[in-house]
Amino acid sequence: MIILGYLSAILIGLFLGLLGGGGSILTVPIFVYLIGLSTKTSIALSLAVVGAVSLIGVFKHWKLGNVNFKIVALFSPFAMVGTFFGAKLSKYVSGSFQLILFAVVMLIAAVFMFKKNKNSTKKTPSTNENKKTSYSTKDILIIATEGIFVGILTGLVGVGGGFLIVPALVLLTKIPMKEAVGSSLLIISLKSFAGFYGYLGQVNIDWNFLLIFIAIASVGIFIGTYLIRFISQAQLKKVFSIFLIIMGVFILYKNRNKLFNIKPQSQQSTTQLSQQSIA
Repeated sequence: MIILGYLSAILIGLFLGLLGGGGSILTVPIFVYLIGLSTKTSIALSLAVVGAVSLIGVFKHWKLGNVNFKIVALFSPFAMVGTFFGAKLSKYVSGSFQLILFAVVMLIAAVFMFKKNKNSTKKTPSTNENKKTSYSTKDILIIATEGIFVGILTGLVGVGGGFLIVPALVLLTKIPMKEAVGSSLLIISLKSFAGFYGYLGQVNIDWNFLLIFIAIASVGIFIGTYLIRFISQAQLKKVFSIFLIIMGVFILYKNRNKLFNIKPQSQQSTTQLSQQSIA
């Protein structure tokens, strides 16, 4: 199973290289269902993987001038506080709740990807003349709320949340899409590391496994970056969206007893026998 886990790391990196994001959402299901780790350990490791691979992506965008450090400095502190708080909050919720929430996030991400795919043919403005250079108190409050909310979600389920951050940056700060993507990767990296730090002491970390997994995922990123020129992005996003839906439904099915508060059959039988004995 560990070998399969390492091989899956290439798949995660591959999707990150091909899509510029999204692959990290595969890490929790891989850790839980393929490698057999506990939910909380899987989420903690996922945050470390997300933080590391996003940082690799930042370097590429920084070279292209697509990282707005002013926006990162404004958004990141709130997101980091939210993620750290979400990691600490996780000790008060069950692993099943986290997986169900994770599945919902997967389905929402799939919808965002479908929507983005549908709008990809629309022409995006090449200029940034409407870009904001200063922010009112109201703008900062909205950015803070968004950052804390996405951060808590990241800490609880272990995903980067780029599908929420990118639209927020575009709408709230008026920066171009490419700049929003590059900036979001740095934000994701910083808040993921903050969340991982929040999990330290709650779960046992196999550092050798984690470092090897990150290294293999990084190789996958470079492969995906090379292959991106040969593959249709629209078709790839469509296929990945469908995969997210299937995976989200699968996780909900696996946790259906907790979702609908249904007791397992064996537990129901024990309860019935107890009631008959009392009668």
